[in-house]
Amino acid sequence: MVEATRVEDLLRELAPQVLGVLVRRYGRFDACEDAVQDALLAAAGQWLRDGVPDHPRAWLVTVAARRVVDEVRSDAARRRREQTAAALAGLHPDAPAPELPCEEDDSLTLLFLCCHPAVTPASQVALTLRAVGGLTTAEIAAAFLVPEATMGARISRAKRQIRAAGATFALPPVPERSERLTVVLQVLYLVFNEGYAATSGERLVRPDLAAEAIRLTRMLHRLLPDDGEVAGLLALMLLTDARREARTTAAGDLVPLGEQDRGRWDAQLVAEGSALVSSALAQPGVGPYRLQAAIAALHDEAVGTSSTDWEQIAALYAVLERVAPNPVVSLNRAVAVAMTDGPAAGLALLEPLDEGPLAAQHRLPAVRAHLLELAGDLSAARAQYVLAAQRTASAPERRYLLGRADALAASGA
Repeated sequence: MVEATRVEDLLRELAPQVLGVLVRRYGRFDACEDAVQDALLAAAGQWLRDGVPDHPRAWLVTVAARRVVDEVRSDAARRRREQTAAALAGLHPDAPAPELPCEEDDSLTLLFLCCHPAVTPASQVALTLRAVGGLTTAEIAAAFLVPEATMGARISRAKRQIRAAGATFALPPVPERSERLTVVLQVLYLVFNEGYAATSGERLVRPDLAAEAIRLTRMLHRLLPDDGEVAGLLALMLLTDARREARTTAAGDLVPLGEQDRGRWDAQLVAEGSALVSSALAQPGVGPYRLQAAIAALHDEAVGTSSTDWEQIAALYAVLERVAPNPVVSLNRAVAVAMTDGPAAGLALLEPLDEGPLAAQHRLPAVRAHLLELAGDLSAARAQYVLAAQRTASAPERRYLLGRADALAASGA
């Protein structure tokens, strides 16, 4: 039996590559995406039982191609493709996949295809997270704070819209590329966040997703080296990922920022990220990724929590809240304000969030618990830690939150 985690990581890595091959061949995004999902399901069962084949990518391409061929055969308007498609589907599963020109850029091309202007911005993000990032519909729904059924319908609609628009599998021309860039950056940001702090499951960190987001963002930065927001996003990812090894214990439990061993942070990534921040801030304009990267740099360059420039961080969050209003930004600003003006000031900033999309999520009671603990209201803090633990789908986060609650209970709270 093959280790399930190894198969899962491999399938997540190969999924966008296989989808890129199929879309390049057949030009039918919706049919190809469905076919890849079927192939992934087949592989998950067979590879766990029989072992990973010698050429896993070719195996997936072949199985998915057969699914596309079946779809083509049922479409009378595309019968002219049948002979070629059937020949392609005759490949043996273990045969090496034929090399394609510019294969290295397939994922980036796929990324821009998912952000086609025929698709609404919210659906562009959802579809790209599914097709390029490899997230499940449930994970995407959690990232958007919407029900899974709603997200599933959104993804299906986006695939239909791309097909109806007759989109081709190629990087868009420069003017159109600029228009899609905002959504592309948001997608990469969400994929990285899911990799750095998984919304569900036993693992706090999913390095495969974080690495894929960084890889794609590096590609985008090479394509647009003078764009300050692209550089800012890459810097934010590197500065955040630099802390990854210190974020968990050997048992996989969460270690909060203030308790991390900063000697375990990746100094090379910190240096690269800090240099990118300087470059990004030198570009015209002010954008959310540059601001977040500047905040991350202040954290990474500090020796410890007590020496962190919280006043500057709070000021940057105030600017970020104006540039890109978001309840998570407001949540983070409350923490920074609590570090400069006291926990009561931070708690006051949390009150408006009780009526927003974070009201039913675990983040809000988790932060409130932390600030209540700083304020000395240990009983209320314990209740909020328990509430946050009940709401999170992440096992490491749940253990940490319950651990904090238990510690307060032991102290008599």
